[in-house]
Amino acid sequence: MKRGCLIRMALAMAIATSCGSGDALAQRGCGNGEGQQPCVPPITLPPPSSGGNPTKWLLLGGLIPIIGLVATIPFNPNIGPSASPAGPQSGSPPSGGPPSGSPPGGPGGPGAGGTPTLPPSGQVLRSSFNVPPRGAPCVPDEVIADAPPDQIALIAARHNMTVLQSNFFSLLNTWLHLLHIEGGVPVSTMITDMSGDTQIRGAQCNSYFRTAQAPEAPVSAAEQYAPAKLNLTEAHRLARGDRILIAVIDSGIDAAHPDLSGAIAGVFEASGAGEPAHAHGTGMAGAIAARRNMLGTAPGVRLLAVRAFSTRADSAEGTTYSILRGLDWAASQGARVVNMSFAGPSDPRLREALAKANAKGMVLVAAAGNAGPSSPPLFPAADPNVIAVTATNADDRLFAGANRGNYIAVAAPGVDILAPAPDGAHQFTTGTSVAAAEVSGIVALLLQRNPSLTPAEVRKILMDTAKDLGPKGRDRDFGAGLVNALKALTAVRPR
Repeated sequence: MKRGCLIRMALAMAIATSCGSGDALAQRGCGNGEGQQPCVPPITLPPPSSGGNPTKWLLLGGLIPIIGLVATIPFNPNIGPSASPAGPQSGSPPSGGPPSGSPPGGPGGPGAGGTPTLPPSGQVLRSSFNVPPRGAPCVPDEVIADAPPDQIALIAARHNMTVLQSNFFSLLNTWLHLLHIEGGVPVSTMITDMSGDTQIRGAQCNSYFRTAQAPEAPVSAAEQYAPAKLNLTEAHRLARGDRILIAVIDSGIDAAHPDLSGAIAGVFEASGAGEPAHAHGTGMAGAIAARRNMLGTAPGVRLLAVRAFSTRADSAEGTTYSILRGLDWAASQGARVVNMSFAGPSDPRLREALAKANAKGMVLVAAAGNAGPSSPPLFPAADPNVIAVTATNADDRLFAGANRGNYIAVAAPGVDILAPAPDGAHQFTTGTSVAAAEVSGIVALLLQRNPSLTPAEVRKILMDTAKDLGPKGRDRDFGAGLVNALKALTAVRPR
């Protein structure tokens, strides 16, 4: 009798413990919820043997549920004082996550009519989305987006922007759109938001670039010294740049200036400003192609005048989008040389376009910049696909305001240089801008002598034949040294 009671009590305890463990497993997938396995089925006790006390079994049967309930307390984290009142409840989504069955990104996800998703806070941007660093020179309310042209109106509306311009860029083989941000949202915030929009392939700010011409006080020089420094008179007996197209991406050029008569082969308004001719653009064109009262480095060339810089007071300012439009147009017109007498920040889209232009055989020349010896590298001159030019004076000394860096390729005269000015006038100009323009003209001489030269070959010829200045060999100030047009031409085997 006693042995039978002990066996029944042990069995009752085992059953109670089994039910308690089953409740604990329900937190790990056991229970009656969706996708869960049922708990261990209830076990029925056998009837007591004859001679037993029915009252005792009745009492024991009543205790079994109580024992089972007590046994569940340590196993169920949602019962009793040990449960965390702030913890997630069974069947609820984790904090911050979408409910089960919802499309990614919630109502704005692809599952809701194909509307692109937006990235959650802190998500890493896609590689084609470039947030400008703090303090970068960007147009404060504009973004350049790479997106399908038939969707750009909806995309802009979705992000509270308006479309200013849309153009297909052959060099980049894509459509780019200039968008205006409404409501004062910062550019960096907008680019971050756009990164999650699956219909947008890329976005960046619209960077500012400025012409590399230093403010100049009037000087009393009576004649040009640059032609003698560059050995132009002798060089022009071998080539004058005939039939070579040079694109001058700059401010407006005075095509009616006597020194530029017949030099302009085409005009493109990349900035859409429609402004009058400007001193900077006219001066750079004259340093290359002047042919009457003055002597440019390549008086036989044809110029593609690209107005990508809008004048503001005495300076000229351009943006990524206008420069890209000008470069793309120049490539479509067959330009062999591109003069870029301006400087600004590193720009992802411009970097890509310069690489494509270089691959097409276009020789890219740019001013090193006038921000001084402590300035970081400026672009496009610091781009590896571009020939960076610094400026020297009549004594072959470095222009004090010039940038320094290992990217400097060569030097050319750039202090107190006589150049054309709008309305048939002339001016003296100083800076790496005019030095770059002179080198662009010399590149045209080399290409006339051998049109099959590659950009890398042109760079090597200019550097190998330059007059070494400063420390022996190439240095951060002068690059390989002062360009010598005659030596460069004689180093080229005519085709």
